[in-house]
Amino acid sequence: MTFKRIPRVGIGGPVGSGKTMLIEQFVPLLSQIGYRSAIISNDVVSKEDADRMRRNLASERGLMPESLVIGLATGGCPHTAVREDPSMNLSVVEDIESAHNQELDLIIIESGGDNITTTFSPALADYFIYIIDVAGGDKYPRKRGLGIETCDLLIINKIDLAPHVGADLKIMERDAKLIRKDKPFVFVNCKTGEGIKEVADNIVKDVLFDLPPKINKKLNN
Repeated sequence: MTFKRIPRVGIGGPVGSGKTMLIEQFVPLLSQIGYRSAIISNDVVSKEDADRMRRNLASERGLMPESLVIGLATGGCPHTAVREDPSMNLSVVEDIESAHNQELDLIIIESGGDNITTTFSPALADYFIYIIDVAGGDKYPRKRGLGIETCDLLIINKIDLAPHVGADLKIMERDAKLIRKDKPFVFVNCKTGEGIKEVADNIVKDVLFDLPPKINKKLNN
């Protein structure tokens, strides 16, 4: 049996932007087509988000063992644990790969809420999703920041709030195209699931390379 490196997707974004709900939406879509995931959730002090995903994805829906939703209390600035010194996360990734190497197709690493400077160390994540929300105003994309500019996929969440906060989605689309050039972005509503399939499709295409799960496992055996 050949030991494989399990692909890793990092998800970052400000507090309240919808990182946890995004994961709760696309993991079931990946599961439906046979891809199996583990989740590492970083936060400064609490493990509340991990507890929520463990309940919603593992306990209630049985999409993964409860042990594959892991909460890390970093005890400091949340982006440090995924960028400057990802050793804590890398240690957990190594444990997951050692114990579940042939069972998993993807490891999802959620960063604690931070600002628009969040990025992931390339040693930790192969693919970086950054999420913002419309409630921050339609100026958000053009405020730039490393997360918005450099992520592999930009998610603009809570599109249903646009008329209530005076945000113009056409302005956000224009600015996202201008700043990100050819890099993709997706408008979503994590509460209703609108746009989530496009997110899952990007992960399958760019991270899992369109290979059905059984083919992935055969190639690595």
